[in-house]
Amino acid sequence: MHRHRPAQGLTLLLPAVLWIFCHVDGVRGALPTTQKCDEALASSLPHTAFTSSSVFSNGYAPGYAKLNRRGGAGGWSPLDSDHYQWLQVDLGSRKQVSAIATQGRYSSSDWTTQYRLLYSDTGRNWKPYHQDGNIWAFSGNSNSESAVRHELQQGIVARFLRLIPLDWSEEGRIGLRIEVYGCSYWADVINFDGQGVISYRFKVKKMKIIKDVIALRFKTSESEGVILHGEGQQGDYITLELRRAKLLLQINLGSNQYGSILGHTSVTTGSLLDDNHWHSVVIERYRRNVNFTLDRHTQHFRTNGEFDHLDLDYELSFGGMPYSGKPVGGGRKNFKGCMESINYNGDNITDLARRKKHAHMHIYTRNLSFSCVETHTFPVFFNATSFLQLPGRANHNTVSVGFQFRTWNPDGLLLFSNLDDGTLEISLEDGKIIVHINVTKAGKNYRVDLSSGSGLNDGQWHAVRLVAKENFAMLTIDGEEVSAVRSTSPLTITTGGTYHLGGYFLQTMFPPSQRSFQGCMQAILVDDQPADLHAVEKGVVGAFENVSLDMCAIIDRCMPNHCEHGGRCKQTWDSFSCTCDGTGYTGATCHTSIYEPSCEAYKHLGRSSDAYWIDPDGSGPLGPFKVNCNMTEDKVWTTVMNNLPPKTIVTGSSRERRTVLQVNYSASMDQVTAITTSAENCEQKIAYSCRMSRLLNTPDGTPYTWWVGRGSEKHFYWGGSGPGIQKCACGIDRNCTDPKYDCNCDADAKQWREDSGLLMYKEHLPVSQVAVGDTNRPGSEAKLTVGPLRCQGDNNYWNAASFTTPSSYLHFATFQGEISADISFYFKTSAPYGVFLENLGNTDFIRLELKSPKVVSFSFDVGNGPVELTVHSATPLNDDQWHRVMAERNVKEAVLQLDQTYRASQLAPAQGHTRLELFSQLYVGGQRGFLGCIRALRMNGITLDLEERAEVTPGVKPGCQGHCTSFGMYCRNGGKCVERYNGYLCDCTETAYDGPFCTKDVGGFFEAGTLIKYNFLPEAVAGASKDAKVVTHQLTPHEVNLTKEEVAFSFSTSNAPAILMYVSSKTQDYLAVVLRENGEISSVHFCCLRAETGHIDPVLIERYNTPGFIGCLSRVQFNGAAPLKSALRAPAAASPVSYQGKLVESNCGASPLTIPPMSAATDPWHLDNTGEYLTSSIIAVVIFTILCTLVFLIRYMFRHKGTYHTNEAKGSGESAAESADTAIIGTDNPETIDESKKEWFI
Repeated sequence: MHRHRPAQGLTLLLPAVLWIFCHVDGVRGALPTTQKCDEALASSLPHTAFTSSSVFSNGYAPGYAKLNRRGGAGGWSPLDSDHYQWLQVDLGSRKQVSAIATQGRYSSSDWTTQYRLLYSDTGRNWKPYHQDGNIWAFSGNSNSESAVRHELQQGIVARFLRLIPLDWSEEGRIGLRIEVYGCSYWADVINFDGQGVISYRFKVKKMKIIKDVIALRFKTSESEGVILHGEGQQGDYITLELRRAKLLLQINLGSNQYGSILGHTSVTTGSLLDDNHWHSVVIERYRRNVNFTLDRHTQHFRTNGEFDHLDLDYELSFGGMPYSGKPVGGGRKNFKGCMESINYNGDNITDLARRKKHAHMHIYTRNLSFSCVETHTFPVFFNATSFLQLPGRANHNTVSVGFQFRTWNPDGLLLFSNLDDGTLEISLEDGKIIVHINVTKAGKNYRVDLSSGSGLNDGQWHAVRLVAKENFAMLTIDGEEVSAVRSTSPLTITTGGTYHLGGYFLQTMFPPSQRSFQGCMQAILVDDQPADLHAVEKGVVGAFENVSLDMCAIIDRCMPNHCEHGGRCKQTWDSFSCTCDGTGYTGATCHTSIYEPSCEAYKHLGRSSDAYWIDPDGSGPLGPFKVNCNMTEDKVWTTVMNNLPPKTIVTGSSRERRTVLQVNYSASMDQVTAITTSAENCEQKIAYSCRMSRLLNTPDGTPYTWWVGRGSEKHFYWGGSGPGIQKCACGIDRNCTDPKYDCNCDADAKQWREDSGLLMYKEHLPVSQVAVGDTNRPGSEAKLTVGPLRCQGDNNYWNAASFTTPSSYLHFATFQGEISADISFYFKTSAPYGVFLENLGNTDFIRLELKSPKVVSFSFDVGNGPVELTVHSATPLNDDQWHRVMAERNVKEAVLQLDQTYRASQLAPAQGHTRLELFSQLYVGGQRGFLGCIRALRMNGITLDLEERAEVTPGVKPGCQGHCTSFGMYCRNGGKCVERYNGYLCDCTETAYDGPFCTKDVGGFFEAGTLIKYNFLPEAVAGASKDAKVVTHQLTPHEVNLTKEEVAFSFSTSNAPAILMYVSSKTQDYLAVVLRENGEISSVHFCCLRAETGHIDPVLIERYNTPGFIGCLSRVQFNGAAPLKSALRAPAAASPVSYQGKLVESNCGASPLTIPPMSAATDPWHLDNTGEYLTSSIIAVVIFTILCTLVFLIRYMFRHKGTYHTNEAKGSGESAAESADTAIIGTDNPETIDESKKEWFI
């Protein structure tokens, strides 16, 4: 169902320019300003104003086709009901048309169910009515009596209207009665012949203009021409011109001679403006803010440079450039065509020119006329099933054809002819013109192939000319004789007398390479004679199928460009596509960002610290940029670097002439502001090192130095202080070197001092400038450091609301997503269904809901009927875990995605409404109920503050608990997920790992003599050395009497043999993991294990621990204890762990280190057994020598990964044993050991 779409008004950049609306009416001519433009225009017309393609009989004449009239047979019906019929109305003069209504033929079975509307000023060169980027098809009637009225979204001005029935009653035939609604229209018109120029002279010689409104309407068949131009002696200018049938506005409010201020600004809009139809232009400028409107499509921009005034001399020219202007060369063409309703700042230029008011006007030529001279082109429009057959000369020895064409398709058949003894084909292939001539003479085949041009499918008119005769052929494109392609191959031509243009569907011995063409043609020459298309239209000569005569219905689907964020638009005749490569966005219209909005979001995807691209506003106007993300155990820090070197030297500054240091960041100020706005807190270090250079305090209170933050606001406080407190950190802490001052530097000492600290008021950050004002005295020196901006957290990511009752919801302002809309959020619920959000219009709506425990639905209606997309999850979604929903709708497609796993999409209809028009409030939680939590709701790049609205809404609570149910899986290696209000953290205390996800290895290098001892029983802690570094951890009584042991660790060493782990007990039970002489791992255990400090097996120690373990251990875990991690972390007052020797924390993947070995005299496991020790020493020396000699072979390391387990019955029997503590002694005799040679994991 077609609906009325209100015209979109102009949106101005600044409220201050609202004054311009009083001047804009001139662009429409003299339209009524007080009454509605809704008069019935057709009912009062005489019968002769109605014409048609044919008439069924006298009683069905077009003059009877008036709404609600019963004259004749009750309406118009054509002789044949087919797609070549039309009903035309002559309104007598140009009218403003706002609506149209239709009825079927009275009391009959004849009506029209669908039709198109064409309009024209002259009854020639028809233009189809466009809406929503398409040639619009209006829905008609379903019976003979009901009237169906359609408001025109785009109002038109025309004298002639033509209705083309597309479909009609299945029970009868085409039947029509119509009414046209609108109002009168008049305007002063001037015809420009390409020579004449009108100059509007100012009342004063020089004009310094701060605001402009220029409005006019034009039509032309030329693709080039200057419409208006003005310039000043200081270099200012404004030029509006046609260039390649597009409208180009160039404006310069001023540049300086040094080139540091460049004011030139160039903006292009529109396309295909050489269609000889009226187009309206409005240019509104206030200072540097400009609205540039073409046919109601407005571009908003700011001019480059820093100046606000447009300085023009003498005059403003319309229709061309009387003199050689500065922005464009003298070779530019003047405008050729018609203009009307030219207004400049309230003055009607066309009226002044017509009345020859020479005080303000000067006409440079007499060739101007005040009526529009129409051109005599006769375009033909082809679709994929069309052809046009034209007669030519038969049995002639020369082929001479020419035509102009325009299209978006790279391929198509332009012309085909069956010669007397061959074929002729002119095709478009990959944007090039290709000519194939095949001739067969006396059984011999002659072939000529010509190729010329490139990129000819650009929508512009291109001229083709082909001449072929005996032994000669020449192809010329766009009249460029110099680049014409010629062939002198053997050739004999005998024409066949018939030419097909735009398509050939008959069977032939040599069929063309292309079968059809989509586009327009005009200026057709056949055998050097212009084609009489009027005779073809009347059926006198030639033939045609599915063509539209006297009309070119080409559409530029890339204007306006629906490809967002710099996406490149490509089009064919029927559709367009967007190339998003390199933009940072994806989707059919490059709408959706491929990056996460913050470092917080990356962390919760399981990412670790690194540099990442982020896009804080998603599909909003801010582009993606790179930041450093530091994922700590409990916080996520975002860092934005700047370009100011540390300790930048500042000299020669004074209070009268301060040195201003500019601080530029790796992101724009708008991008940085997006980070600070959403962050929980931000900080930036600033430091001022000084020698005889004062910082803040002055006699009159104005500081010597200040800094500028966000919003270009000056701030007089320093790092470590706060807003409104003109002090430094030492002044706050009262520890300045001179207590009389609040900054160290203010003491003006001759020694180097420093004032530094963190700026933490995030609304003022980042620092963009620092103005230093006291380094011009003898001996004065200063060095400035501005650190990177660091922000923690992302409030948008955790902004959540909990809906606790079925009737609870949050309401927000109407969602503005007319052309493109994207919605993303997280939800969790235990309910089987519920509406996440919805927004309604008159008939349009948009809704996201959980339809069942496994189905999420995205439904909407933009006027073409309801559309619903659903995704089905393999598992229930009401599992009280977070799930992510992303939905997008644009002019190309609709997409619904769930958890980045399930996806559904649906293409938009080829023709139909594209604008989503909503009027009610946006309801989050839905008026039909949702129980659960919604978080991080973002719509078109804007995050809705759910928590703020929930504070004042019954049945809704701010925030949502239970993040560990969704994110706990990211806590690895036994880490425990801990709930926080705005997220979660991983507690790695009882694991052998560290880091935000308990995935960071904790390891250490062991020198000879280094030993870590872990006592399981509390009483063992009491006897620990006072000098030992210890960390508290105790096993429960159940853990002490072990019936199962789980040991895990990684190690890297170049020495063997060695004891990697030894667990003793007060009995003879023990557990040992040893590295044998041949590099193999083995476990040695005796009976059962009772985890107590006790007996040490001397035989095991003598055999495997000489000279002791030298290397790196990491990930050490024994049941629930992490001895190595405990030893490396901050000690507590009482702890079961201690170590002796030098223990250096490492990730065990570093380069070889220099560490001291262990001698026999200092072996902590040494027992007095010389013979055994000597044998072990010899073996160790041999192994070490081999390792050093075969270093390249040894670098080929091998790894064994696994976990050691035992599960034994508990043994009995206890005996006293000597404590292992007595074996721990010092080290000496260092030598170099090459590490990281082999690595094993158990």
